Amino acid sequence: MGESSFLPHFLMITDIKTVIFILVLIGTFFIVNFFEKKKIKFSTRTIYATLIGLVLGVVIQLVAKLPEDPSKVAWLVEVSKWYSLFGSGFMDLLKMLVVPLVFVSILRVIINMDEGENLGKLTFRSLGILLTTTALAATVGIVVGNVMQLGRGAQEVVQATTEMREITPLVDTIIGLLPSNPVASMAEGNIVAIIIFATFLGLAVKRQRKKYADVIKPFENLVEAFYKIIISVAMTVIKFMPYAVVAMLANTITARGISSMISVFEFVAALYISVAILFVIHLIIISLNGLNPITYVKNAVEPLILGFTSRSSLGTLPVTIETLKDKQGVDESIASFTASLGANMGMNGCAGIYPALVAVTTANMAGIEMNASFYAMLFIVITISSLGIAGLPGTATMAVSVVLSGVGLGAYFPLVGGIIAIDPILDMGRTMININGASTTAIAVAKSLGKIDKDIFNKNEKKVDEKTA
Repeated sequence: MGESSFLPHFLMITDIKTVIFILVLIGTFFIVNFFEKKKIKFSTRTIYATLIGLVLGVVIQLVAKLPEDPSKVAWLVEVSKWYSLFGSGFMDLLKMLVVPLVFVSILRVIINMDEGENLGKLTFRSLGILLTTTALAATVGIVVGNVMQLGRGAQEVVQATTEMREITPLVDTIIGLLPSNPVASMAEGNIVAIIIFATFLGLAVKRQRKKYADVIKPFENLVEAFYKIIISVAMTVIKFMPYAVVAMLANTITARGISSMISVFEFVAALYISVAILFVIHLIIISLNGLNPITYVKNAVEPLILGFTSRSSLGTLPVTIETLKDKQGVDESIASFTASLGANMGMNGCAGIYPALVAVTTANMAGIEMNASFYAMLFIVITISSLGIAGLPGTATMAVSVVLSGVGLGAYFPLVGGIIAIDPILDMGRTMININGASTTAIAVAKSLGKIDKDIFNKNEKKVDEKTA
């Protein structure tokens, strides 16, 4: 029994094609390394890695003869598992940094905040813009869903085993964000709770500094030292991003297949059209803040590509913060604070566009009339429910559960089983626009508070490239 299960269950190599494509992946790493040795810009290497991963994923599917269900092809499952070693492994290293980075960054921000600076103003502006962009995202989703008539002509009941996620009342959701146990909050990755705890500590340090400056100083030095160390670790991990991008994108296509995307092509197209429209809206916001949107896009390439391939807003957070500071010229305090909030609430893709499209599709499939009151309720529910949606893969399903229940469509949740089946394909675009929304918000907040350095925004970012080269 042990011998017969060694290859298929432990080593997960039962087919020569598995070995070949593992070697091919390693070969692509040498290509990426060649670009690195040629001193090609980090952002350019990341784009190249994306293209390589896309081609590799398609080739794997073609060799497998485009199976409808890749999970039933043993060697595809094996290739996917081995590729996840490099892709998921990289994301785990980034997630390792999220809690300490957010905690020490917010704590340091509060400690170093000048007496005249207003924390409340920063918080309310960040939340206000995040929710505003989510409302815009919901509007885009509703309009696109109706223009494309999603779900019309498919009124037959779709057989699915999909079950709704358990709905948590809004009050309980807010209570759950409070740090009743800071250690547990850190273990669970409750970013809002971590921000609140760090804020209280920071404010306490500022108060005690007036009377006990000598006693408090060693703690302040410890925070500063820890921050420098965690940033150094982050830059070391980020260095491997192009390699991970190849594995993650190839793995997504390998595991889900091309045929699954084709089967619900209309919905996939609607989501990516909505993402494109909202991206343009974000660029308009950037322009209204007196900045060049083209320059913004060039500066934002790395976190956007990582978000697209990793499908984790929270995992991408260290890269998002570093990019906002070092390339977009956003003040360190605003970059850390607003980006951290944006990875946990007001997410434009997962909590805005996606539930709006799903709601319109479900209503059409169920033959339910959508009038002005329906759209008003949908708009309100989406905006409110966007609070507290964690930036991890899969949580968009929770947002859909909340929204469908909120507009009285909870009983029809099984109709979206086909959409949820290809969630990773959808999640790539959703996550990218989540990150772009958080970055746009940080820039808008920084501009409103006079905390953005246009010289950094406009210059060719040699500094970061040297760090990551």
